[in-house]
Parts: sequence; structure tokens; C-alpha cells
Amino acid sequence: MVILTVSMPQWAMLLLTLVIGIGMAGVGMNVMHDSNHESFSNKKWVNKIMGSSMYILAGNVYNWKVQHNVLHHTFTNIPGYDEDIDAGRIIRFSKNTKWLKIHKFQKYYSFFLYGLLTINWAITTDFRQMHKYLKRKLSYGKFPNPATEWTTLIVTKIIYYLLWIVLPLLLLDIAWWKVLIGFFVMHYTAGIILSIVFQLAHIVPMAEMPLPDKEGNLEHTWAVHQLYTTANFAPNNKFISWYTGGLNHQVEHHIFPHISHIHYEKIAKIVKETALEFNLPYNEYKTFTKAIIEHFNQLKTLGAKPAYA
Repeated sequence: MVILTVSMPQWAMLLLTLVIGIGMAGVGMNVMHDSNHESFSNKKWVNKIMGSSMYILAGNVYNWKVQHNVLHHTFTNIPGYDEDIDAGRIIRFSKNTKWLKIHKFQKYYSFFLYGLLTINWAITTDFRQMHKYLKRKLSYGKFPNPATEWTTLIVTKIIYYLLWIVLPLLLLDIAWWKVLIGFFVMHYTAGIILSIVFQLAHIVPMAEMPLPDKEGNLEHTWAVHQLYTTANFAPNNKFISWYTGGLNHQVEHHIFPHISHIHYEKIAKIVKETALEFNLPYNEYKTFTKAIIEHFNQLKTLGAKPAYA
């Protein structure tokens, strides 16, 4: 609203689009994430309203709940099942993904691709996912009416484009391509933040990527599986805990996805003590910097040519 109502130089407008991107990511991690896990409030209608903030982020609630709540939280870090670790052919997140020559350089270019996350939601991802999920009859809870979901998707996308592109074009006295640049900067900023937060929890050396056996069974029970496949980062950093909505406490989140993130810090000690008591892993990187380094080390390892290639 500041950009639309206050006269300012265009460089300041561009800077504010970056700030909006930071805010988008913060809303996504704190409000949208908890609400669509039904942990923001003990009232369903509150969770539904606040979960609808997903539409402001250019996403879709149905798609997000299937990909995140159903696939990611059920099949965490399992190649071929957890779509959060499927980056297509261009980034190799798992040793079970086919190696390509371009992967030798993924430790350099992956960061730049991370920024495309939310803008892909706005343009193509949601349409592709909805077609696939509805066809497979996937849902988080009762299977929805496909016509209703398609209508919701189309209407919310139209409103989204009207608010973020058409309205600025009509009200701001700047070139159309500058509006699109601002739109891109906003999304690119949010995309980098959201992608990095996820990668530090799952695409690191500590986090395993197990495969089911021939009968489709995994070695560990669901809760134990979360301990092997998830990592915390900077657990004692108050700012990161606040801004990421507790998503630096990924171990606790994965074991207790229906508990509000404000409790993660308090239950972390209990989870850690219990894991160590039963000789189970409790993966954590003490600092954000260490987690970043280990993530890119993992990209380098996965980008190296395998012996069988």
C-alpha cells in the first residue's frame, strides 16, 4: 500500500518490493504454515481463514496440503514419494536421481534457482499439481469436489494478478516492465528464503534419504524415520526461530506437526533427551552458517559423477 499511495523514487519502490518478499516469506512460515497444519488455532474456522493467506503468496491451499501435509510429512525424504526433494532434472537432491553432467555445477547455480519457487506457484506449478493430485484422488482429509477446487484456483489466480500486477499498472506512473521487475524481485526474495529454510532441514549430510524395500516397507517406524531424515539448524537463535515460525526446529515440527511452533523450543529438550536415550539420532546444526555450508557441501557431493555413471 505504501508503494501505491506515497510518492517516492523508483529505486525506493524496488527496495520495498524486496521488503515485501521478506514479509511474504515470513507470513508463509509463521501464519500460513501453522494454519494449514491446523496448529495456528484450536478453532477450525480460524485455521481456515488464516490458511487462506496461501493465496496471497500465489499458492493454492489444496495443492499445498497434499504436497506438504500428505506427501512430505508422510514420506519424508523418500525419493519418488516426497515431492519436496524432487527438483526435476536440473538439481540432484538424491543419489537415487539420475546424474547429469550439469549437476557438477549445481553447487554454484542451485541458489539462483531457489528464488523461482513462488513465482512458479503463480505461473505453472499450481495448475500442474492440481491436475495430478485430483487425478490421483489425493487429499488431506475428505476428497474435495474437483470443480470447486478448479474454480477456487482460477478465481484466486485472477484476483492475485489483479492485485499484484494490474492494480500497480493502473495506479503507478511507471513503465509496465518496471512493475514486472518489482513483481519478480518480490517473488525471487520470498522464493530464496523459503527454499533455503527447507533445504537446511532436509538436503544436508545428516538427513538420510532411505528407500523402501521390495515389499514397500521402510526400516523405521514413522516417528523414528523423522529423526533420521530431518535436521534442526540454529536452534538457539531467537531471531531465526521468530522469523521462520520455528522451522529451524524441524525435528520437533515433523514429530509434532499439529503443535504450534511457539512450543518447539520448549519440547526440543525432551525430544533430544528421548532420542539419545534410545540411541537414535538427533540431527542439528548449531548455527545457520554451519547448516548453509553443509547444504552446499551436500550439493557438491550429489553433483559429483557417481562411479556407475
